[in-house]
Amino acid sequence: MAAQHGHGHTPAAWTGVIIAFIGCCVAGGFMVAANTPGFWVGMAIVAVGVVVGGVMKLMGLGQTYEPIARTGGSTSGEQSGAHAGV
Repeated sequence: MAAQHGHGHTPAAWTGVIIAFIGCCVAGGFMVAANTPGFWVGMAIVAVGVVVGGVMKLMGLGQTYEPIARTGGSTSGEQSGAHAGV
């Protein structure tokens, strides 16, 4: 069953998240070891992941925005007359 929306299933999203995850692991390891410079290196790796994901999206490897057409019916944000606090 395929998902209706991409929800980040793109090379840009995967690459950015994997790099950021590695950065979190590095930062967490150095935090446990009480090594402040190593922690900040891990946080810098997280920032690199964000930048790489953004650059890849600008290169066309990310998800494009496509508005979803409504097919009628009520959405969760709408209230019917019976539940409108009448």
